[in-house]
Amino acid sequence: MSEGIVLHTLAALAYALLAGLMWRPLAGGNGTVKLNLVGRITLLGALLLHGAALYHSVLTATGLYLGWALAFSAAIWLGMIIFWLESLVVTLDGLLLILLPASTLATGLSALYPIGHLVPHANNELLRVHLIIALMAYGLVTVAALQAILMAALHRYLHRPIQQADNPTLVNNALDSMPPLLIQERLLFRLIWISFITLTLTLITGSLVSLQLVGRMLPFDHKTVFTLLSWFTFGGLLVGRHVRGWRGPLALRWTLTGFAFVMLAYTGSRFVIDVILHRG
Repeated sequence: MSEGIVLHTLAALAYALLAGLMWRPLAGGNGTVKLNLVGRITLLGALLLHGAALYHSVLTATGLYLGWALAFSAAIWLGMIIFWLESLVVTLDGLLLILLPASTLATGLSALYPIGHLVPHANNELLRVHLIIALMAYGLVTVAALQAILMAALHRYLHRPIQQADNPTLVNNALDSMPPLLIQERLLFRLIWISFITLTLTLITGSLVSLQLVGRMLPFDHKTVFTLLSWFTFGGLLVGRHVRGWRGPLALRWTLTGFAFVMLAYTGSRFVIDVILHRG
């Protein structure tokens, strides 16, 4: 556990350093955000540190150990891996302005609040597969939500009053450096499609695990309810996109609603239990 705390702290410092390097040119009025080769190597190093931190924190000698902060950290890490892969195809450096602070927050929280609980039946192979898929779904949905927040801010910025256009600020400079909305929208719906598929697999594997361990396909608990709500939300958004051409603020609201349901399915409930109620 101590190795996990140290590595999470180092990862948080690496992410914070990168975030500072990304935001610093904007403070000087430079609206161009681009990660150079050194920055990309540093980002890869931060991702490796983050992955090692999760390995030492979650895979303990006594079994699988998870808590609200570790689940959030794992989701952000998987989301950053997805961003890294996407960035090999499309230039998305501007998105790091929001992803890096989020990664700093996630790793910092895991270092400060490493509390959690051992996962029951962790030696069950099907359960392990279910947990991996579920964390992938959380990571994808988290990145989609951050993308939606960024798009909402950019949409509002592009429709700002004319008198505000000549009043550059740090945030305005950051938004000027973002990829065009159409590119971001394509990326968002690609993320939502993959998120919907992984949420579907999460429900299927979760049902099989539940049937194997307790003899019920869908136990009526908060995780099942909120996961189903998120699945219906993203499914409804994709249907609306295909049938009615949903986009813009409406699509962003649906994305953030689905994200809220996903977070409540695990991270939110564990936060209440581990931090507010002080129970393991």
